[in-house]
Amino acid sequence: MHKKNIILLSLIILLGAPVPAETIGNAIVEDEYPHADAVLPQKPDGTFIIEGGVEKNIDMTLERCLELALGNNPQINSAFHDILASDSRIKQVWSNYFPKVSWQTGYTRIKQLQLSDALGRNLTFNYYVLGQLTLQQMLYDFGVTQNQATIRRLDYEGYKTTLAATINDVVYQTKDAYYNLLYAFENRKVAQDTVDKFELFYNQAKAFYEIGMNPKVDVTIAEANLSDAKLKYIQADNAVNLAVAKLNNVMGVPFIDRYNVKDKLRYQPVDMTFEEAIDIARDARPELKLAELKVETANQTLKLVKKSYYPTLTVEGQVQIGGKSWVSNHGYNIGGYLNFPTINGMLIKNEISEARYLYDKEIANAKNTQNTIYLEIQNAYLMLQEKKNQMPVALLQVKQAKENYELSYGRYRVGEASPTELKDAQILYQNAQLNYYSALYQYNSAKAQLEKSIGKNINPDDEEIIELKS
Repeated sequence: MHKKNIILLSLIILLGAPVPAETIGNAIVEDEYPHADAVLPQKPDGTFIIEGGVEKNIDMTLERCLELALGNNPQINSAFHDILASDSRIKQVWSNYFPKVSWQTGYTRIKQLQLSDALGRNLTFNYYVLGQLTLQQMLYDFGVTQNQATIRRLDYEGYKTTLAATINDVVYQTKDAYYNLLYAFENRKVAQDTVDKFELFYNQAKAFYEIGMNPKVDVTIAEANLSDAKLKYIQADNAVNLAVAKLNNVMGVPFIDRYNVKDKLRYQPVDMTFEEAIDIARDARPELKLAELKVETANQTLKLVKKSYYPTLTVEGQVQIGGKSWVSNHGYNIGGYLNFPTINGMLIKNEISEARYLYDKEIANAKNTQNTIYLEIQNAYLMLQEKKNQMPVALLQVKQAKENYELSYGRYRVGEASPTELKDAQILYQNAQLNYYSALYQYNSAKAQLEKSIGKNINPDDEEIIELKS
């Protein structure tokens, strides 16, 4: 009887022919136990669909994402305008050597208190200034302007370096978000494959039940597994949308048209020693250059403060028209001046002490920056090596889980395995795939982190693409 049931079940599956309920036993009561598809979104033709997925209109690659990020990310735009503003501040300092021109006109009515006429009345007269033109030129300030300009120039170089650091960080964020999107796509693909498999299991369990081979509880278990798989697919599909939103935000284009990503997660072996990474970072890491610039800025500030009591040599010429009437008199004067600032010895002494302490502080900060970057490179390098070593193990786990699933599926088809055994094998295979894609994503993210830590892209010698087949 057992062999006949197997033959009958095979014919039902192959031909898809319905079997009258009265010939096989109790029929499934749909009102009591509705099918899972009845409570999920469907197209008019009845096929399963999740709304809100990414529409495939525009092809997107990592290179295109980086171009959009470099052109639209507001952090980069902000850092770039800091450079332009800093350049203007340099020119403001050099303006000290440009002549200063002023124009003045006015009217004054004067009533003398000290002088009076014979009758004891105070003398009153008007004083007019039709125009007073003053031209002033600073000749030399004993290097004060030079120091100020040097500080501004160092600030300018600092902002340029900050822009490079911002670009370096945005490139890493874009790469990580892009790899995360590819990982989300792979997760959704695995979830869809799980739905398809559990739907097949449900149909088989239902067919076994209809011919009287298995109890109704097997159908219940199979449909519960199918519902759980569809729930996870909904979550995986939403994860794709969230990954797209994160990538768009990093690129600075949150309202970009929906696009299609055709790339897959790739395994690109990186052959680089830790010493090579350190050598690259010394020349390419922006933060190291910025720390050096801050030290030199503090040094120039110390030199500038020491010149607080230096005088300024200027020449001034003045032409004036006015007097008792608007044009009654005219005259001019010209002269040179050596202007000494008001000197407060205690203030200047403590300003110099402050500047010296700040200079020593920047030296310590630069050393701390070097140590932090060294640790960052070390962590990124070791993490990359760890993920690299995980790749073959994760791939082997997928192959073993797939073989185990195929054996369990074969046993189930001939009635030797239970739905629980088949579910366990499928879940093990699903988790193995997810673990592999997670390891692949983490490897690519670790490589991007290492590139950020050394401040330069890594060009691998070769490229290997491993695509899992369900």
